[in-house]
Amino acid sequence: MDESTEMTNRRRVKAAELRSEGINPFANDFRVTHTTEDIARVHGNETAEQLEQCTTEYRIAGRIMARRDFGKAAFIQLKDRKGKIQIYIGKNQIGDDNFALYRKLDIGDIVGVCGVPFRTKTNELSLRASSLRLLTKSFTPLPEKWHGLTDVETRYRQRYVDLIVNQDVAEIFKKRSRIINLIRSFMERHDFLEVETPMMHPLAGGATAKPFVTYHNTLKMQLYLRIAPELYLKRLVVGGLERVFEINRNFRNEGISIRHNPEFTMMEFYQAYVDYEYLMTFTEEMLCEVAQAVCGDQVCYDGRAVDFSRPWRRLTMKEAICEYGGIAPEDLEDDVKIRNIAKSKGVSLDEKMSHGKVLAELFDAVAEPHLWNPTFVTGYPTEISPLSRKNDNNPDVVDRFELFIVGRELANGFSELNDPDDQKERFLQQLAARKAGDEEAHEMDEDYIRALEYGLPPTGGEGLGIDRLVMLLTDSPSIRDVILFPQLRNETKA
Repeated sequence: MDESTEMTNRRRVKAAELRSEGINPFANDFRVTHTTEDIARVHGNETAEQLEQCTTEYRIAGRIMARRDFGKAAFIQLKDRKGKIQIYIGKNQIGDDNFALYRKLDIGDIVGVCGVPFRTKTNELSLRASSLRLLTKSFTPLPEKWHGLTDVETRYRQRYVDLIVNQDVAEIFKKRSRIINLIRSFMERHDFLEVETPMMHPLAGGATAKPFVTYHNTLKMQLYLRIAPELYLKRLVVGGLERVFEINRNFRNEGISIRHNPEFTMMEFYQAYVDYEYLMTFTEEMLCEVAQAVCGDQVCYDGRAVDFSRPWRRLTMKEAICEYGGIAPEDLEDDVKIRNIAKSKGVSLDEKMSHGKVLAELFDAVAEPHLWNPTFVTGYPTEISPLSRKNDNNPDVVDRFELFIVGRELANGFSELNDPDDQKERFLQQLAARKAGDEEAHEMDEDYIRALEYGLPPTGGEGLGIDRLVMLLTDSPSIRDVILFPQLRNETKA
């Protein structure tokens, strides 16, 4: 029997002993009136002499994180949702029965404490317990150390333990919640309406990605978990909801990496009577406001500063390829040359790839990793942007941008294609690509074409990756660090 199993068995024996004494090890009759933060806020600046006059009794509850025993007295460290505080457990103060109960407690147990604040000889703000209740007996001991690759995997799998023992992890997810609330507040201040659209779609649309497939038994139809809410949100703009946004969960049946999780969060929004140029300025304003609120004047990632000062840099995809790949502009126009250059840069090409797709793959390889400070990249080929409006001066590219920060894409926006005939032709081209083997090509959506025929006003739309934004603003190296329960392989048992 290993040590952990032996400790668990001992804890179960203690629980049985408590039950035999009439004590419920899973009680639910203790009502909390304050948190550790409340005590620190009210008494944090008071001296020991001032606290001697305090008669206010606090009722707090939390998990025992540490303990020190001294015969007829003890100290425990109690952790609740707001922080930690030291509790003095004195036999003379809590009585024989309560002190006997304390002796059966373990690190990890959840207890309720009543007491008044005081300062110890080392001047630490503490609570002198007058009573003690066991609320939840913890059977499994908490780990002492979390380090190394194996434990990183365990941290993601057992996030509940990770949150207990690693306070910095809890802070990441508190920041995540704040970031989302800041974005929501910004959108509402700009007169956007938050909406909800379906998560199960009859067609996989709104992006180029491989979907997850499910089936509805009653309707007897195949459905797809949404890869993007785009086409539904634009239907709402057709219906007269001129400014809409959705903070949504998307699902894409793709690889898992430090940047990708099959289930992820985006904020997608659409605004009538603006174009992609407006959206770039709007995005700058929004993200600068959020970054300032979360990080102050200095955003750092992986030990390196990120310059958020405006205006952010803007360059075309071809300009980026030439600048960072050392490639002559004229070489990008020749299909044979561009393929040879891409192969020489280590890009894996399918012979059926279009010229625009090759350009995009080359950009990903030679330019994207170098875009550290916020940079808007424009001039995307029409053939890889089936939902974007063609540029009036150059129909080979669309009015689209992608935002890159710290070498990864953070947002994708464009002037929406609102010509139903053009959109139908783009869908037909995507269908041809699909028949040729491109599993991520867009399907034909007849109802969306019908919606466009009623008239979509000139519109700008954008998707912002929430998980990647949280990674950036919390200096987290992996997307798994900012998703509470990331997707993992099945747990293997020894």
